[in-house]
Amino acid sequence: MSVIVVGIEQREVPLHLLEQVAVAESALPKALATLRDRSNLSEAVIVSTCLRTEVYAVVERFHDGVAELQEFLALMGDTTVDALTDYLTIRFDDDVADHLFTVASGLDSAVLGESEVLGQVRRAWEKAHRERASGPVLGALFRHAVETGKRVRSETAIAQGITSLSHGAVALAASHLRDGEAGPGGLAGSRVLVVGAGEMGDGVAQALSAHGPAAVVVANRTAARAHAVIAGLPEGLAAVARSVPLQNLAGELDVADVVFTSVSSVRPIMERSLLEEAMGRRAAGEPLLVVDLGVPRNVEPSASEIAGVTLLDMDALRAAVEGALSGRQGELGQAREIVGDEVERYRAASRARGAAPVVSALRGQAELARRAEFDRQRAKRSDLTDEQWEQVDAVTRAMVAKLLHQPTMTLKDAVGTPRGERLIESLRTLFDL
Repeated sequence: MSVIVVGIEQREVPLHLLEQVAVAESALPKALATLRDRSNLSEAVIVSTCLRTEVYAVVERFHDGVAELQEFLALMGDTTVDALTDYLTIRFDDDVADHLFTVASGLDSAVLGESEVLGQVRRAWEKAHRERASGPVLGALFRHAVETGKRVRSETAIAQGITSLSHGAVALAASHLRDGEAGPGGLAGSRVLVVGAGEMGDGVAQALSAHGPAAVVVANRTAARAHAVIAGLPEGLAAVARSVPLQNLAGELDVADVVFTSVSSVRPIMERSLLEEAMGRRAAGEPLLVVDLGVPRNVEPSASEIAGVTLLDMDALRAAVEGALSGRQGELGQAREIVGDEVERYRAASRARGAAPVVSALRGQAELARRAEFDRQRAKRSDLTDEQWEQVDAVTRAMVAKLLHQPTMTLKDAVGTPRGERLIESLRTLFDL
């Protein structure tokens, strides 16, 4: 049995390919069911965010497992394994824990130390658990990853300042407006449209409170979620905010200065024609800044060719935040030390769990042998009273416990070492466990 992860990540793949293999939240149940039905996969969790799509799995046969996950990702992206081969990353066993703990801690994000990814990792595991795809092995791995992410953020300053892609996107828009025709005010006084009321959209709305927009409109498929985002805003920002149905998007584009969009959709919700029509209805020369945070993209890329429209996507955001967060690199060393400590702690606990079934099986086998011989002798002899047989039972139990005590302690002391692995394998072989 091996634990593996196969996936594609932001630094290794073009944005269009990352979009192809992304698994929307609504598609997760079907995707997890597809993995669950594979005979070689006993557990699986899909982590699909705006910057990565990865499948964590417990497999019976390593090479077959890797091939199956590669085929799965190709299926999700409606492409071929050959088209993905140059971009796929494959990790197994101990490297899986190191990678996942690093991701959960925000150390492998476009925004170093970002907070959103920790929640994404936790929800991916919870979703897999609800769909009966995740089991005890991945459950222990993801639970420890979440604990590690929390520890890194509480014991270092790596999450200070810009802590999410949402905050980074708002800062990018403000910087763009300050450098452009909007003058030094940035987002101050702007009319902002937030499309999508999920975690990213909520984060954008919260981040706007520090920039003083004149108005904020939240457009979403469900009104209740949009209302919840507005209700969670600071009082001053909530006073200038309202919600609209997503189907009213065209009308809001006529008057917005800045648009942030982060809707889970396999196709663009803002096609070029929609923006062209909106720009035709706006005052002559009135610019529109669109920040597309969707993966897959929410805005048709060719919309950037429309006069007056500036379109920024995830590639632009990644490039912008790298320079802005250079000062946070000083916290990276301490954060990586914490991750290393937690990985070692996880490995020790994992190996201990691996030894526990062997010890339990050995004790169980010894007890079966003791009980069988006890019952055989009792059936043959009638010269002992029930009270005497109880004494024999107690004595033989104590003898077995004493005989197994030293081997058990030796094995527990060696857990997590090569010697421990050899002892476990020897016990399995000697006692056919």
